[in-house]
Amino acid sequence: MIDKFKKNWYLYLTGALLALQAAVFLIFRGESYLQIHDNLDLFMAHYEMLKKAGIWFAHGVDAPIMHGISRDLFGSEFLIYNLFYILLPGVWAYLAGYAAKIAVGIISFRMLAKDIYQDRYETYKPLIVVISVAFGIIPVFPTYGIAFTSVPLIILLLRRLYMADSFKKRLPYYAAVFLYPLLSYFSYHGFFILCYMVVAVIILWIRDKHFPVSTFASIVILSLGYIAFEYRLFAAMLFTDTVTIRTTMDHGDLSLGQALVTAFNEFVDASFHSEDSHTYVVLGVVLIAIVIINFLHVKKKESKKILTDPINLVMLWIIFNVLIFGLYQYEPFRHLFETLVPPLTGFEFARTAFFNTFLWYAELLLVCTRMYDAAKANACMSGSKNFGVLKPLANVIVTLSLLVVMFVPQVYNDFYYTCYNQAYKVIKHRDTSTVNYNEFYSTKLFDKIIDDIDYKGEWSAAYGMHPAVLNYNGIASIDGYLGFYAQEYKEKWIAVTAPALDNSPSLKSYFMGWGARVSLFSASDENTYAPLRHMELTDKRLLVNMDELKSLDCKYIFSRIEFSNSDDLGLKLIGCYTDESSPYEIYVYDTGI
Repeated sequence: MIDKFKKNWYLYLTGALLALQAAVFLIFRGESYLQIHDNLDLFMAHYEMLKKAGIWFAHGVDAPIMHGISRDLFGSEFLIYNLFYILLPGVWAYLAGYAAKIAVGIISFRMLAKDIYQDRYETYKPLIVVISVAFGIIPVFPTYGIAFTSVPLIILLLRRLYMADSFKKRLPYYAAVFLYPLLSYFSYHGFFILCYMVVAVIILWIRDKHFPVSTFASIVILSLGYIAFEYRLFAAMLFTDTVTIRTTMDHGDLSLGQALVTAFNEFVDASFHSEDSHTYVVLGVVLIAIVIINFLHVKKKESKKILTDPINLVMLWIIFNVLIFGLYQYEPFRHLFETLVPPLTGFEFARTAFFNTFLWYAELLLVCTRMYDAAKANACMSGSKNFGVLKPLANVIVTLSLLVVMFVPQVYNDFYYTCYNQAYKVIKHRDTSTVNYNEFYSTKLFDKIIDDIDYKGEWSAAYGMHPAVLNYNGIASIDGYLGFYAQEYKEKWIAVTAPALDNSPSLKSYFMGWGARVSLFSASDENTYAPLRHMELTDKRLLVNMDELKSLDCKYIFSRIEFSNSDDLGLKLIGCYTDESSPYEIYVYDTGI
């Protein structure tokens, strides 16, 4: 029994951790504490809005958000992740997407490793299994989590295409490449995958001394796949002359030195949407290994191997990605791209760093398999069956990397925050300041309000909470959160909120420089949409240009704050609503239109 456990330790470890994650989410479901910022306040609400409005598959219609903007500006109905929201209710769609992201990561990572290592796969299997699970559960941006974890799959398909020696053998892989965008997303990964493929064509052409037809064909096929499955996105980007907020967004204007510092910081500690926990274990292990490996190349008088060692090549790719991330915030560099390709003005080229999520763990596998090889070589040289310390050390390293990913708090580590908040409630006998999934959307409370005011789809606005709460509950909003909409509407919203913005310098700078969050702002620079259990503002005035607000047909304002100047604005309080399932106290005002 002990021998069996020792032999299959990696299966017991990964199985137990995956079972623990599944148990936590299945137990708490809607009471899970899921990341709100750039998550529940964004795509989850959009998808529920599209479902409630019945327009997931509609064309030529407007969505009930921001006074009616094209449904085409929202997610494609064909992406696998989005299908969960079409088919499943609320939190179950979110959890299905979370599970699918993990499954895709584990399977694609292991398939690629098996394709590369072939007959050595079984030798390295403990490392591959543990690292694949670590890669699968990395807490990246949930909506595009599958796009992150499917990167090994497209690499696998391109390898198979390149190695196939006949069109008949390539055909199924061409089909798979065409379908790959169902798992991916053009703006986050697809554009850059295509760029990397162009570079690959050039490198292979030079190295092999003949044009890599299959790789070039795959570029065309993959492009067609993205266009087919994300046709709404391409139509919005390429076939409209509407000036969008992307043209006026402030993408940063750093000096060259500051841009390089930003790149270094990204190298050490991945940022927001792609926090991959590599800082704690992987970074140090890989850097130490690179120093040792290259020292040995020099010592053995094999310096040429430095240029071809896979560990060095992957590191160069990582460095390239972070350099683009930093330099994108250096204005001359960014404007060069925008001048060469005007339709990509405002496009986030800094997203090259998203690929490092995979590359850091691929690098870890390369290092640890090298440790396995060194242990075996030492054992053979000494005539011993004892592999020494390197093999168990490699096992410890990958185990630590997995535990760090799972248990160290990162922005989108929903497992960690669910465990933390639920444990806090048990130990402290009180709630934390944040809210869980059910509390954030408070559907029972809003169902009560909608029934009481006999809501019939009138345009509304939110105050003291994210407009996403209205969107999720089927309330048409003149506000919202969207990173791509007409500049004209942004200017209209500036007119609506001018009285507040004039008194709120930081919020004014925030909105003018970005503009994706269209909200009613505080009159005193306070955050009026923080998802807190208790909303306490010192300034309870609503400063807004009522004429401009009414010109957007806004009939209701749903607020967590009782306005101190409602009479001055001509607002009529319809009622104050609460529900035991919600931490909110909602004041509903009628603007009088």
